[in-house]
Amino acid sequence: MLHRRSLLAATALGLASPLAAPRLARAQAGSHVIGTLFPMAGPNAEYGGIFTSGIQLAIEHITADKWLQKPIELRAQDSQGTPQGGAVGMTKLANVDRAPYVLLGFTGVSKAAAPIGTRNKVVMINGGGVGPDLAELSPYFWNVIPLVNQEVQAMLPWLQAQKLLKIALVYVDDPLGTGVLAELKNGLPGIGGQLVGSFSIPPATQQFAAIAARVRDSKPDAVYFASYGAQQSQIVKQLRDNGISQPLLTYSGGSIPSVQALPEAEGLVLSGQAADWTRDDAVTKRFVTDWRAKHNSEPTAYHQNYYNGMRLFGLLAQGLEKAGKPVDGENLREEWLRVKRFAFVGGEGVFEERGTMSMPMQINQVRGGRSQKIA
Repeated sequence: MLHRRSLLAATALGLASPLAAPRLARAQAGSHVIGTLFPMAGPNAEYGGIFTSGIQLAIEHITADKWLQKPIELRAQDSQGTPQGGAVGMTKLANVDRAPYVLLGFTGVSKAAAPIGTRNKVVMINGGGVGPDLAELSPYFWNVIPLVNQEVQAMLPWLQAQKLLKIALVYVDDPLGTGVLAELKNGLPGIGGQLVGSFSIPPATQQFAAIAARVRDSKPDAVYFASYGAQQSQIVKQLRDNGISQPLLTYSGGSIPSVQALPEAEGLVLSGQAADWTRDDAVTKRFVTDWRAKHNSEPTAYHQNYYNGMRLFGLLAQGLEKAGKPVDGENLREEWLRVKRFAFVGGEGVFEERGTMSMPMQINQVRGGRSQKIA
């Protein structure tokens, strides 16, 4: 029987039939149940497809290498990209699906899901949300992505070097946006800069002509926007359509294809973790080679994050199975604390006990519909 939640995940991957992804298509007795809590429909559905495809490749590699004694079964809940959806979805994954390990994204979703996951001792892996308060959110909540405070800090030296010191900010009124606002307020004076205007927008807003006029009046050197999903595309288009010619800046959320393909996004500058697909280590080479063969495209940092998040489960569960221990949330956390350093795509991942992972950063620019490293 094909589960509706599994069908959502399979659809996001663009699979033609359940046979193309048996781990997603049917329940299996004695399997490792892994949960996903992503937006699978609506304006943020693009993220759900991106996140899930990275996980699927990792599952294929774990299965091919026979790491585990039992198969992996993926159970998907649609978070809708909202805190309410996060709470409802995590409740189902923890109490109905009994998933000991859940991959999720979005700051608001994560903050709503974390208390429920923690009560049920469910390990939660974030590869997409970047709100700074996701650090130390829970002993069971781990990040495999730099948080937005790290991204803004990485952007500041580049702004100083480019003499872009007067910044206007358009930010979504949620933990992500307020986190960016706080970092720019604190960080710009240190490079001789200033925040000349900050303009909050509700998450569902799609009309920005009035905001563009206020941004224009602030006379910035550059405009930073902090949003996500389909709203980002409208911000970029409408800022340009309404006469904003200054450089546009954002965080790694702007790396999705629907944003980068916009003609108006040409020249967009964005921060993000270093993604060097030319590395010689075996894990990175296999990921990049197989991704290109399967998708006929370049992977993104989001694909990398969720591949690493799924690979982390494989490494932890393999260690527990060899030790004869149950693969549950409590034991997964103990194994994580014991090991702390893991071979990941992009190099070694080193976790801190606060649930963050150190990794190098870079500055990219959209050129011809693709991100290219510029610093």
